[in-house]
Amino acid sequence: MNLAYTLFRTARRVPRAIAVIERDRVELDYGRLAERVLALAGGLQSLGVDAGDRVGLLMKNCAQYVELMYACWTLGACAIPMNTRLHAKEVAWILDDAAARVCFVTDDADTAGIASARSGATTFVDVDGADYRRLLHAQPGTLHDASRASQPAWLFYTSGTTGKPKGVLLTHRNLLAMTLNYLADVDRAAIGEHLVHAAPMSHGSGLYMVPNVAAGAAQVIPAARGFDVDEIQQILAYTPHTKFFAAPTMVMRLVDAYAARGETPQQLKSIIYGGGPMYVADSVRALEVLGPRLVQIYGQGESPMTITVLTAEEHMDDHDGRRLERLGSVGRAQTGVEVTVLGEDGCPAPASAIGEVCVRGDSVMAGYLNNPQATADALAGGWLHTGDLGRFDNAGYLTLVDRNKDLIISGGSNIYPREVEEALLLHPGVREVAVIGEPDAEWGEAVVAIVVASGADAAALDAHCLAQIARFKRPKRYVFVDELPKNATGKVLKRELRALLRG
Repeated sequence: MNLAYTLFRTARRVPRAIAVIERDRVELDYGRLAERVLALAGGLQSLGVDAGDRVGLLMKNCAQYVELMYACWTLGACAIPMNTRLHAKEVAWILDDAAARVCFVTDDADTAGIASARSGATTFVDVDGADYRRLLHAQPGTLHDASRASQPAWLFYTSGTTGKPKGVLLTHRNLLAMTLNYLADVDRAAIGEHLVHAAPMSHGSGLYMVPNVAAGAAQVIPAARGFDVDEIQQILAYTPHTKFFAAPTMVMRLVDAYAARGETPQQLKSIIYGGGPMYVADSVRALEVLGPRLVQIYGQGESPMTITVLTAEEHMDDHDGRRLERLGSVGRAQTGVEVTVLGEDGCPAPASAIGEVCVRGDSVMAGYLNNPQATADALAGGWLHTGDLGRFDNAGYLTLVDRNKDLIISGGSNIYPREVEEALLLHPGVREVAVIGEPDAEWGEAVVAIVVASGADAAALDAHCLAQIARFKRPKRYVFVDELPKNATGKVLKRELRALLRG
């Protein structure tokens, strides 16, 4: 089934229900949203986009995000939401890899830089400009009935250990499975509720748009087009039945703000958090300040938002005296998702034994675009191999203990050390480098570069990184050493580097 059907189903049922609110800019009901989606589908066709094509979305959070996603799906095209903090070279690589000739942008996009780095041609459309408005006057399109659940709907680019992004092919079936999981396990969405997009719509927040549109809830775009703690408090003061997806660092900023005021947000329904670890002490404090309104999810781009869940009730339940232990976990497998921990022998590990977390079910990606070897490796044996190490307890709660891919999660964003290392090694003053994460009270983890240098200082390396990779990926600090610790085969011993940072 085509995902766009869920929007038109809602529009037929409750055409006057509020669908999208963008503070100080626009408000749409579901009837009007459906009309604009059909018009945009026709407008996309006028740009040469057809079923099976891929469309770039490089935009800050905005109302147009909602209508463009559904316009792509109506037409049978695949959307490519991209983080606006990516460097122009990174965006260009994605557009080339996906063979996307059309990209919708907000005014902050470096379209000249992207175009100059591309090997192909790109048509850029500013969603606040006249060209976008003209698309809304095109001959309306129709729902592409030939779309099947196995066809790509969302192409999600995630950094890989090779240093190049990998395009995760998420099909209509994958996102429909995510939708059903959300409604069954995470949040029973309903008409009259408001999903605030405080986190980027190119990632988890945008994914959660899908089940909430299916249920008839409203999408709220803050005026800041992201997370501003003062604005979020204003929204929570006046907007009933409000919920949002957030990284743990965002949750704790909100907790600090309400604790300082000695208040609890009365209009808040729930905060769904994920994308990084929430320390137990922080969870306890957040529950004391916000009340029983936290839901934790664990997922990956390859199984979007749909591996495990720790419900609001489970955050508070202490029937067996093990509440704090559960708060340190990422919850239980979501409904319809099989989660196992495989040992080194490839067999399921017993309770409390550590192994690789593996997943299978309808939420698991179809594969990586243009990368059959990476697809075969990730889906070996019929399981998605997450690269995360964890253990189950006897009740089925999963605790993550490490990541065997060295992934750094900072402020909810995934950063792979190899990508940063490769950028730093392009500097002539860097002889060797190893990048690791260190605990950070605000961001969860901070990127640290351990550098063997000749004539390069921290300021020069920082400027170099800003010219090569996204700002949020650059190291927060640089540590200069005479040599990197290595084993007999020449592999850098990152455990020794972590010990060095701990002092």
